[in-house]
Amino acid sequence: MDSVSLVTHFSGSLYFSMVKIDLQVTMPHSYPYVALQLFGRSSELDRQQQLLLNKGLTSYIGTFDPGELCVCAAIQWLQDNSSSYFLNRKLLYEPSAQAKPVKNTFLRMWIYSHHIYQQDLRKKILDAGKRLDVTGFCMTGKPGIICVEGFKEHCEEFWHTIRYPNWKHISCKHAESIETEGNGEDLRLFHSFEELLLEAHGDYGLRNDYHMNLGQFLEFLKKHKSEHVFQILFGIESKSSDS
Repeated sequence: MDSVSLVTHFSGSLYFSMVKIDLQVTMPHSYPYVALQLFGRSSELDRQQQLLLNKGLTSYIGTFDPGELCVCAAIQWLQDNSSSYFLNRKLLYEPSAQAKPVKNTFLRMWIYSHHIYQQDLRKKILDAGKRLDVTGFCMTGKPGIICVEGFKEHCEEFWHTIRYPNWKHISCKHAESIETEGNGEDLRLFHSFEELLLEAHGDYGLRNDYHMNLGQFLEFLKKHKSEHVFQILFGIESKSSDS
């Protein structure tokens, strides 16, 4: 005749300092000579803290000798030790104990080139601007002006991409950086990265040697709160929009 093992389940609620812990006990028929199973849970604990609480409780019960009663001892252990698990959770979620917000550097680069004409180069610039999380513009013609803004690592990758491997007549004339804890959207002066096409003056012959209308460019800068960059780029004051 097969033997029958009887297992008793019961649970109860314990209250410590206005905090409720539900203790579930699985007690085999041969207890206390067979270890019982204990599991405590509380709505005030997250999954990780609840796991640590039960790990500590199980470790404590494991110190008892076979045949030794331990249910009352388990309740006493919870009374003496559970508060530290709730305290750890409180410290974890208090704003003062949270990790400090990560600061990022928002960067705006003003890049000057002798000229930007070639279709493949213009495509490369636009593709890089749209691939990365940057905004700004590329003014084609003579001179060629590029503005790129976004987080520092994205702008630096853009800069490396467009000038590599041997674009000689190009330089970063000016850079503006701001420390921010946000996503930087409120710092942007431009909404996308686009090609800027302005009227041109000069020879439209084979050399394509023509100058962009700097007066129009100045007006464009004014609309985007960047008039101060005009003198930095060209070495002349922005007194007039005539070119």
